[in-house]
Amino acid sequence: MRKPVTFYSEGVKLDGDLFLPDGIKPDEIRAGIVLCHGYTGVKDLYLPDNARVLNEAGYVVLTFDYKGWGKSEGPRSRLAPMSRVADVQAALTFLGLQKEVDEDRLGIYGTSYGGATVVWTAAIDERVKCTVSCVGIGHGARWMRSVRRPDEWHDLLAFSKKDREQRVLSGKSEMADRNAILLPDRQSAELAAAARKNNPNAINTLPLEYIDETLQFHPEWVVDKIAPRPILFITTDDDRLVPPEETLALHAKAGEPKGLVILNGYGHYQVYTEPAFSEVMAPTLAWFDKYLPASLDPREPAKETLTA
Repeated sequence: MRKPVTFYSEGVKLDGDLFLPDGIKPDEIRAGIVLCHGYTGVKDLYLPDNARVLNEAGYVVLTFDYKGWGKSEGPRSRLAPMSRVADVQAALTFLGLQKEVDEDRLGIYGTSYGGATVVWTAAIDERVKCTVSCVGIGHGARWMRSVRRPDEWHDLLAFSKKDREQRVLSGKSEMADRNAILLPDRQSAELAAAARKNNPNAINTLPLEYIDETLQFHPEWVVDKIAPRPILFITTDDDRLVPPEETLALHAKAGEPKGLVILNGYGHYQVYTEPAFSEVMAPTLAWFDKYLPASLDPREPAKETLTA
């Protein structure tokens, strides 16, 4: 069952959806998982599919839009990494308040830029008992440079400097097309455009201040703080938007228990559709089931788990 909800982060109202598994009893409590989308994503893109699979496994799931995205309030289209971390923390608090949820058994799942957001959140918030980061970013500056030719990199730094100076003098940041900043590969551009085409909440511009903030956002600096709580990393060997090296760097710096899954033959946006989607969700479910089981009811038979 999908239930529209609202809650607040840093005084700003956020729009979300609470997904309850079928058959949950009035006095029953389950583990809860917050889903975090990436870059210019909104909660109605891709994440309902993840929520459905997790619901079927018995989890209560919360999706939401960050400040300024979708129907959430706040400065439109701003992508501020640390503000997003605060939003995820607020989402965890809200999810833990639900009568169907055990506040001591909360997990987070993030994809793409959200894969970086969940790493940072888990590192600073011990309420997160289990984390899955899919095709995530480990080092913002390295990532943004890796998808550009040298002249494009210098142009990006020049745009960022000009906008930084303008923001100080005028209080405003110039808006730019998402693809002008992201520089997606051909496959990613086509798949993203198709998925966003009929979604009215999918915004295609964002302020250039995003560049400065991402150049300073490096989750691999804090990923080691998550241990001894478990984290699973998932990537693909043909991701040309967020190269697999980003995930490999995160995994290398993380403490135990940790897992790594590398899918073969898929690009970045293919992880949201079949057949790759099932290959993402199988180890995701196994990881959560191992370290954050949906129910602690001893009457339920144990589920078979996969090894990450």
